Amino acid sequence: MVQSSKKGFQTLLLIAVAVAAMASAAFAFSLPGMGKYETVKPAAGSITIPVAKVSDGKAHFYKFADAGKEINFFVVKGSDGKLHVAFDACDVCYHEKKGYEQQGDKMNCLNCNQKFAINKIGAASAGGCNPSYLPAKVDGGKVTITVNDLKAGARFF
Repeated sequence: MVQSSKKGFQTLLLIAVAVAAMASAAFAFSLPGMGKYETVKPAAGSITIPVAKVSDGKAHFYKFADAGKEINFFVVKGSDGKLHVAFDACDVCYHEKKGYEQQGDKMNCLNCNQKFAINKIGAASAGGCNPSYLPAKVDGGKVTITVNDLKAGARFF
């Protein structure tokens, strides 16, 4: 009987430790700078991101809140020297809400595992499982995206 209650206590303790670890991880990802997405806020009908902040060749993920919905997108500099901007979703897999991750010079769909060359992300590659194109203007050291263009992608999220 003592052996049985000792095993029960150990199981309960293990479950408690696992729950505490998951809660700690969830809390950490809710802190600013700890999650995948950085929140952006509009000013004068658009959001701006400094070019210097996204020119390191790594995908930078952002979220824009509109009417209780978070619209996610990324900015990444390709080996062609251009900044490529897209929603973190595609026309095919968006229902799964998994988005993309960077793997070297490609963005990988986390749902279907297809890979897309960063240099080809843009208006010409719109549709299908490609990262859904998000129009952006790059000048004066900043990337500018209009709120209307962001809202146009709300259906993905």
